[in-house]
Amino acid sequence: MMNEIHQRGPIACNIAVPQTLDDYTGGIYEDLTGDQEIVHVVSVVGWGVEGNTPFWRVRNSWGHHWGEEGFFRVVRGSNNIMIEASCDWATPIDTWTKGVKHETTTLEQNSVLNDKTVYEFPQPEFKPSAERENFLEENTQGCRVPKVNFKYGSLEKTERSWNKVSAAELPTTVDWRNLDGKNWLSWNKNQHIPRYCGSCWAQGTTSALADRFNIATGLGLTTPLGLNAQVVVNCQAGGSCDGGDPALVYEWASVNGIPHSSCEQYTAYNLVDRMCTDIDICRDCTWPPPPVGSDGMDTCFAVEDTKYYVSEYYSFKGITNMKTELYLHGPIGCGI
Repeated sequence: MMNEIHQRGPIACNIAVPQTLDDYTGGIYEDLTGDQEIVHVVSVVGWGVEGNTPFWRVRNSWGHHWGEEGFFRVVRGSNNIMIEASCDWATPIDTWTKGVKHETTTLEQNSVLNDKTVYEFPQPEFKPSAERENFLEENTQGCRVPKVNFKYGSLEKTERSWNKVSAAELPTTVDWRNLDGKNWLSWNKNQHIPRYCGSCWAQGTTSALADRFNIATGLGLTTPLGLNAQVVVNCQAGGSCDGGDPALVYEWASVNGIPHSSCEQYTAYNLVDRMCTDIDICRDCTWPPPPVGSDGMDTCFAVEDTKYYVSEYYSFKGITNMKTELYLHGPIGCGI
């Protein structure tokens, strides 16, 4: 296990899940019940020693709010929770330098594992709050936004980037996907799955803002940050799947904060007949799986997680201003 992790990276391991692991909040975990019933799979990303206790560092799939920002540590060397008994891994094919692509076979296309059901989910009518109703009606058309419009004005606290760096001082190339040999960006998203949703106003802003957190922290967070666009849609923090204004997202983030991407699944769907509550901002769900036709909310509950805030926001235009802002602070949101 240690050799494989050291040479080629994280591995998947099967584990038992005692109740005490469900309840884990931090520290080096050790099951004292002797549970050996394997029921879960995790990713082991490394190891270490704290005091005299060796441990594995494990990435779980229960959300950023759980454990140590989605990770946990478990004692190493005693096969606790069966973590050293059954692991697997795969070696990636180099498709990024050799251009190798997978061609889908007829067998794969016709596999019984493919779900070909056509689901019908009519998009509910968006009902904005009274405070935002007129503003959104005037400023949104589908996913189209005529211009960035800070309803309550911009919030500026520091000197603007274009007053610090002249056009002549800017480098020839800036690309935050590969700057100083590192990729500082959050992941790419698709606003149109699992159904069409005009949430570009939420996607572009949360992507650029997440990128800036990665840059501001020097990639010092546990993992590169992703911010939750579905929460922004749920809470009408600028609009809905029927369009919106990106300026309001920053205003929302300065007051309410935007939670981690693992807090809510992206559904490309407006809330039905209600405004967002705590369970629409960050949730977890428990056993059993819901029956067919149920939304499963009966076994879900609100949880607390980290929220990410902004200290200032403003609009600008022009080539030099765009370049200096990109150069000094990172990606920007733009209407096109």
